[in-house]
Amino acid sequence: MRYSDTSKVMKKKASSKVVTLPSTQRITCSECGNNKEFLEVSDGVILTTRFVQHSDGSFSQELDDSQVLGQVKFYCGDCGADLTQFHKRFLEMLF
Repeated sequence: MRYSDTSKVMKKKASSKVVTLPSTQRITCSECGNNKEFLEVSDGVILTTRFVQHSDGSFSQELDDSQVLGQVKFYCGDCGADLTQFHKRFLEMLF
């Protein structure tokens, strides 16, 4: 699923089936079996990017910072199924 397809993802109905995972098990989409690509979609984000202008007029990015003000959802990157129930696990395993 491409980044541009995220609007389609947010229209899918969430599955009410709750699944718990052992700490060593990979997150797997119950709809399509995907266990590799996922999307984290955040509502109400403030993104601040600092740029430096060089003597030749070009710019380079120096720093960026984001602040999430709204809800964060977690989706299957292949079929768009709502996997928000696994978001906490995703954050625990994010290195």
